[in-house]
Amino acid sequence: MIDVLIYGIGGKMGANVLSALKDADGIRAVCGVDKFSPDTVKVPVYESAQNAHEHVDVLIDFSRPDALEDILAFAQKSGCALVLATTGYSAAQQEKIVAMSTKVPVFQASNFSLGVNLLIDLAKRAANVLGLAYDVEIVEAHHNMKVDAPSGTAVTIAKEVAAQYEGGKKFVYGRHEDNKRREVQEMGIHSIRGGTIVGKHDVMFIGKDEVITISHEAQSRMIFAVGAVRAAKYVAGKPAGKYDMSMMLSE
Repeated sequence: MIDVLIYGIGGKMGANVLSALKDADGIRAVCGVDKFSPDTVKVPVYESAQNAHEHVDVLIDFSRPDALEDILAFAQKSGCALVLATTGYSAAQQEKIVAMSTKVPVFQASNFSLGVNLLIDLAKRAANVLGLAYDVEIVEAHHNMKVDAPSGTAVTIAKEVAAQYEGGKKFVYGRHEDNKRREVQEMGIHSIRGGTIVGKHDVMFIGKDEVITISHEAQSRMIFAVGAVRAAKYVAGKPAGKYDMSMMLSE
C-alpha cells in the first residue's frame, strides 16, 4: 500500500485528490496539510508537514509556491517522493526542486491531464510540419481565483513548441506595450481570467487563408487529481531523480 500526504487537502483540488485516492487501488491518503480541515476530511490534518508523524511514501502537492520550503524540508526528513502540481515557482525555487531531486524522486508537471499532454504532442508535430509559414499564438483561460499568469501549462506548451524551431521563439505576453508589426520569431501568449473556468488552452497555427487550432478544455478538476494519483503510483519506489508526464506516459 502506498501512503500519501495531501498538501492543500482543505482546498478544491485537495478534495478531488482525496476522492481520486478513494477510487484507486493500492494507494491511500494517510494525512494532509492545510490551514483548515473540512468536516468531510477523515484523515489527520496538520498546519505544517513537519508535524505529521504518519509514514508517508508520496506527498502530493496542490497548494501554493510559498509552501515549497515546508514540502522540501519534509521530503528531506522523510525521504518520501514528491508529486508537485503547483505552478508559479520562481527560478530560485525551481533550482531548489532540482536539487531535491538528487535526493528523492520528484515528479513535476504543470498539468496532469492526459488530454493536455496529448495537445502538447500534437502541437509539436504541427510546428514541425507547418514551419515558419505559420504564426503561433497560445491563448489560455482560467477561473478568476488563479494567481499566476500565464498558466504554467501555457508556458510548458510554449517552451515545447518553441523547441521545434531552429533558434527557438521569442515569447510575447500580450501586445499592448508595443505598437509594431508581428515578427516571424514571435510566439504570442495570452491570458484570460474569469468566472469558474477550470482551464482552457488553445494553440493556434495561423497561416495564409487558414487557421489550425489545437484545443483542450478541462470540464472538471478531477482529471488533474486522477493524473496526480497516477503519478504518485508511478513515482513511488523510484530512485531519486526528476520525473514528468512524458516519462510516465511513455512507460
